[in-house]
Amino acid sequence: MPSLLVLHGPNLQALGAREPVLYGTLTLAAINERLVTLAVRSGVALQVYQSNIQAKEQHTDFIVINPAAYGHTSIALRDALLAVSIPFIEVHLSNTYARESFRQRSYLADIATGVIIGLGVQSYELAVEAACQRINNEFSQ
Repeated sequence: MPSLLVLHGPNLQALGAREPVLYGTLTLAAINERLVTLAVRSGVALQVYQSNIQAKEQHTDFIVINPAAYGHTSIALRDALLAVSIPFIEVHLSNTYARESFRQRSYLADIATGVIIGLGVQSYELAVEAACQRINNEFSQ
């Protein structure tokens, strides 16, 4: 049987409740149900997947994120990070300022607690150390 994958982007789990004037009142589950019905009628297997920042549901206190190219291109990722209201550090393995001009702009930097770039794996290590320190400071107060 042929198969089809439908990918839903960030924040769409809130459909039905999130700004219904703009997005309607159907939930993502209801939309998926309709899509499965259409696919089954056509003899196609359908999988659906929704990508989101699940940090609130996991009781996350801080985020370290390597957005890769999404940092330079994704307003949706910015909106998702703003929606969860959890402090985060943006990490990049390469020095984005030494690369193409379009990589020198980040849609996340101005809302990030900090940005660490260009230090390879050490970028992650420094971000995790800083995040742990901030979490521990917050919980010790």
